[in-house]
Amino acid sequence: MKSAIFEKAGQMTIKDVEKPTIQVSDDVIIRVVRACVCGSDLWAYRGLNDKEANSTNNGHEAIGIVEEVGSDITTVKPGDFVIAPFTHGCGHCPACLAGFDGDCQSHSDNFSDGNQAEYIRFQHGQWALVKIPGQPSDYSEGMLKSLFTLADVMATGFHAARVANVKTGDTVIVMGDGAVGLCGIISAKLLGAKKIISTSRHEDRQKLAVAFGATDNVVDRGEDGVKKMLALTNGTGADAVLECVGTELSVQTALQVGRPGSVVGRVGLPQDAKQDVAASFQSNIILAGGPASVTTYDKQLLLKSVLDGKINPGLVFTKNFTLDQINDAYQEMVDRKVIKSMVVVSE
Repeated sequence: MKSAIFEKAGQMTIKDVEKPTIQVSDDVIIRVVRACVCGSDLWAYRGLNDKEANSTNNGHEAIGIVEEVGSDITTVKPGDFVIAPFTHGCGHCPACLAGFDGDCQSHSDNFSDGNQAEYIRFQHGQWALVKIPGQPSDYSEGMLKSLFTLADVMATGFHAARVANVKTGDTVIVMGDGAVGLCGIISAKLLGAKKIISTSRHEDRQKLAVAFGATDNVVDRGEDGVKKMLALTNGTGADAVLECVGTELSVQTALQVGRPGSVVGRVGLPQDAKQDVAASFQSNIILAGGPASVTTYDKQLLLKSVLDGKINPGLVFTKNFTLDQINDAYQEMVDRKVIKSMVVVSE
């Protein structure tokens, strides 16, 4: 089968590799219909972190058709159309029961990789996989895109809003204008926020932010950005801040623009080894967040919200590529020509 391989920084290639097989009793083999490139996949591609040459791709999102199941799997069967979350929660450990399946305590292999391929082996599939009614052919391309966001970015944006305790009438600031930040805007609106301040410097992303519910936008960074964000909150600070970037500047800004007692919902994977959070102490700023509870949110709320047309997060996918075009899919995101790259693997 075809699979994307990380050849070196700046170069993804396609190679023919062995098709995955069932290895343990709770494995599921999935024929991938759609894969994609995530912002975190770009770190190694841009040479910002170490990754072994000629290694498995970092892709961790997929929707597809169940091909084969292990002997312990009773919740899905061959032929089912499923969302394959980037997390693999069990559904019954204390973390999963508390709604934090992104930190499932039943196993150490809780995260996907290698999903930019024709087939994937999904571990611990009994609870984590999310069934989609019908088949891919039953949906428009736009609906497939929205369903696909439920494998990661929509659930991750929602996680930021959930842990930040966004409530009806709140003022919310969203740090980051990538797919997760944009989905954070959708989430804040879904939870009833009245004022949502985005932080984009790019016209296409600003327009999408407005379409998703942003009421204001601040392009400035650093001290000037903090001043303008505070001015938009009448000088008191936001009720909640969604930190969807992970850089030191983004985190420090988030800790400065919330009101005392506010929560920073942090889902931007940390890009710095150490970050000073001492500034939050004097203002009683609460810092929360981590890997998203993808399966929990999909099953409780997000899948129905997409199917009912209440939210349309698929708009974050702004260009389709084939698997053979995987390097272009990466590079065009690096060049900011694309917000999020969809990879059409099969129909």
